[in-house]
Amino acid sequence: MSNRSRKLFYGDCLSAMRDHIPDESADLVYLDPPFNSKATYNVLFKPPTEFGEGSQIKAFDDTWHWNLDAEREYELVRRNVQSSDLANLIEALRRFLNTNDMLAYLVHMANRLLEVRRVMKDTASVYLHCDPTASHYLKLVMDAIFGKKNFRNEIIWAYRGGGTPRKDFGRRHDVILRFSKSKNYRFYDAEIRIPYQAEGIDRKDDSMWGSHKGTDKVYKPHPKGKIPEDWWLINVINANSPERLGYPTQKPQTLLERIIKASSEEGDVVLDPFCGCGTSIHASEALKRNWIGIDITHLAITLVKKRLADAFGELPIETHGLPTSYAGAMELARQDKHQFELWVIGLINAQPYKGGRKGADTGIDGYLRYNYLETGNGKQKIEQGTAIIEVKGGQTGVKDIRNLSEVVSREEADQGILISAVKPTKKMLEHASAKGFVKLGTRDYPIMQVVWLKDLMEDTVRVEYPESGWIDHTKTAPREKGINQTKLDD
Repeated sequence: MSNRSRKLFYGDCLSAMRDHIPDESADLVYLDPPFNSKATYNVLFKPPTEFGEGSQIKAFDDTWHWNLDAEREYELVRRNVQSSDLANLIEALRRFLNTNDMLAYLVHMANRLLEVRRVMKDTASVYLHCDPTASHYLKLVMDAIFGKKNFRNEIIWAYRGGGTPRKDFGRRHDVILRFSKSKNYRFYDAEIRIPYQAEGIDRKDDSMWGSHKGTDKVYKPHPKGKIPEDWWLINVINANSPERLGYPTQKPQTLLERIIKASSEEGDVVLDPFCGCGTSIHASEALKRNWIGIDITHLAITLVKKRLADAFGELPIETHGLPTSYAGAMELARQDKHQFELWVIGLINAQPYKGGRKGADTGIDGYLRYNYLETGNGKQKIEQGTAIIEVKGGQTGVKDIRNLSEVVSREEADQGILISAVKPTKKMLEHASAKGFVKLGTRDYPIMQVVWLKDLMEDTVRVEYPESGWIDHTKTAPREKGINQTKLDD
C-alpha cells in the first residue's frame, strides 16, 4: 500500500493531540494508560500530606499523585463548557474520593479522553485498557464523555499466572472498555470470527444444531466461525517468547490484532496516545493500517523505532518532539533532566542504567557493553568490555572527569564517556587524555572521553569503542514474515 502514514510523538498526549491531530481524523483509538495497580489499594485513596510541584511521569513510573498539576487538571475539566456532565461527575468524585492518587489519575485521564473523542471520526471506536483497580471509575468518566448509549462492551481479558493469594481469588484479568463515538460505528465481524470448536463444540451435521421453536429452521454455524464473546482467554506473553521485549506492561500482539481487525480496515488511522513499547503500532503496521503513536518517555519512543526496524526493516517514520538541533537539545535539558539523559543515551545506542537506590546519584546514567577478540599464547577468546556513560546537561569541569574516573574504577569498567551539553573546556580534554588508553583486542581506545553534545549531533565526533562487537541490550523483535531484510517498500 502506497503513501502509508506513520507518526511518532514524544510528549504528553494531551498537547500532542491538541497541537497535531485534527478533528475527526482517527478511525480507531486504543489506549493503555499506565497505572500503579500493584500498589496497595488503600494507598490510592489516602489523602496527600502536602502539595508537591512538577509532577512528571518518568520511564516505568506509573503513579499519579495529587499535587498542583493534578489541581490544574481538575480545574481544566471543570471549566470545559462542552462537557457539563463530565464536570459534574468529577466534582462528585472529588467529594466521594477526596484529593488522592486515584482522583489525580481520573482527572488526568478525563482531559485526555476529551481530546480522544475530538479526534475520533463519527464511525470510530475507542478501546480503553485498564485493570479492575480503576475500571469502574473510568467507565463513569467514559459514560460522561462518550454518552451512556455509546457504551459497546466491557471486555474481560483473562489470562493465567502464578502467585495466587491465600485470602482472595487470584486476580487474573484486565478490563477493556469499548465505546463508540456514535451509533454509526463500524464493526468488522468477518475479520475476528473464531472456530466453534475452540470452545469444545464439534457438531458435524445439522441434526446436532438446535432449531427455532415451532419451526423447521435449524441454527447453523457461520462458515467463518463465531464472533468472540466479551471475555477473551489470551495468555500473557511467555517469559521465553521471542515476542517479549522486556517492557513491564507489554501486551500480547494477538490481543491488539483482534481489536484492530474488529474496528478498522486497511488504510485506516489507528491512534495510541500511550504507546509504550509499541505493540499496537507493531500490529497496525503488520495489518497495513496508518498509525499515530504518542508517549511521554524517550525510552518508549526509542524502543518503538527499534522494534519496527527489527520487524519490518527501515520505515519512513515522521517523528515529532525529539530534538533535531542543538538548541532543541538544550531546551529539553532545561525542561526535563531525566528525559534529556534518556535521549542522549539513545543517541549512542547505549543502555539506561537501572541499578542503584531510587533517587541516588551513582555517577552512572548508562552503559555500553561490547565484545572484543583477545589473542594471547597462540589462543583467541572473546572478552566483554564495558563503557560507563554520564550525561551532563549543565556546566562541567575537571572534577566531573575525576568523578567519572572513580566510577569507572569502582565498577571495574574499561572506559568512561562523559557527554556534555556545554562545550568542554581545554583543561577537561587534557585531563581526559591524560588517563591514557586501554587495549581492547587489537586496538587501543581512550580510557576517558569527553564529547560535546553538539559535535555528537552533527556527527563531527564519534564515541570510540569496539563498535563491531557492540551488544544490543534490548531484545530484538522477530522479523515479520515476508519482510525483506534490507528495506521495506510502502
